[in-house]
Amino acid sequence: MPKAIRIHETGGPEVLTFEDIEVGDPGEGQVRIKQVASGLNFIDCYQRSGLYPMELPTTLGSEGAGVVEAIGTGVDKFTVGQRVTYAGGERGSYAEARIMPASAVIALPDNVDDHTAAAMMLKGMTVHMLMFKCHAVNAGETILVHAAAGGVGTIMCQWANYLGATVIGTVGTDEKAQKARANGCHHTINYTTENFTEKVLDITNGKGVPVVYDSIGKTTFEGSLDSLQNFGNMVTFGNASGPVPPVEPLLLMQKGSVTLSRPTLMNYTTDLSQRDAAADALFYVVGNGHVKIEIGQTFPLSETADAHRALESRQTTGSTVLSI
Repeated sequence: MPKAIRIHETGGPEVLTFEDIEVGDPGEGQVRIKQVASGLNFIDCYQRSGLYPMELPTTLGSEGAGVVEAIGTGVDKFTVGQRVTYAGGERGSYAEARIMPASAVIALPDNVDDHTAAAMMLKGMTVHMLMFKCHAVNAGETILVHAAAGGVGTIMCQWANYLGATVIGTVGTDEKAQKARANGCHHTINYTTENFTEKVLDITNGKGVPVVYDSIGKTTFEGSLDSLQNFGNMVTFGNASGPVPPVEPLLLMQKGSVTLSRPTLMNYTTDLSQRDAAADALFYVVGNGHVKIEIGQTFPLSETADAHRALESRQTTGSTVLSI
């Protein structure tokens, strides 16, 4: 019987349990996937802790890769044995096998391996959403990326560099600064020893940046607003330091007539043509070597609790993969 990581109550990593599950056969329009790897993301921690409420019990995990092992009626898009991947949509990638709607699954090209796919799909398509939908990054722009050595940050720095942008990245250690620079970050700021707002204004000769991509949340929010040029875009897409307090619209005027967005990949990928375009763009930049996916650490599925602890304590770099 296949196993999965499940939670029956919210709380710390200790609520993650490794248990047997029933998978069954795929129904109409569904496929059953024998999983090879699952990606680990901060949204998993938010769901586990109760910050993002959900019905329990549940299996966590928002991205993965594996092989189609059974096909339901009406599915002609895939064949048994085909390698596939996915991101967003229904939770459940922390499992040895799962049933999914065929419409939620994406064929995996030969030049992207399973662990790389599991490490990059949610983060990579999130980067596409951030840089092509929330604010279209153009050559010659200077952008600010928080957590530049993290999973999303390492992809974003490389992709923005490929597009011709200048990247300023914040990090928490000198070691992470070195990693960020290796991934296309032109200027790094250690926020534990430097005031990142002052450094951004210094780098941009007092002008500020047209966009800030902020996955940190509470502790960086106001400084991020102060790093923007007039009519700049503040994109907050994570809560690593806690959720951002309520914001009065008047504050956005006072900070330079800036705009604020709080996107989620789940809304972006609801449009399947948009999702497929994002996946194709990601496969292109990875497959052609413009973006390299760093798997900083791998944990067995049974040790998912340790993986959550490492992620939440900011002991990870790049992407974290659960090997199945």
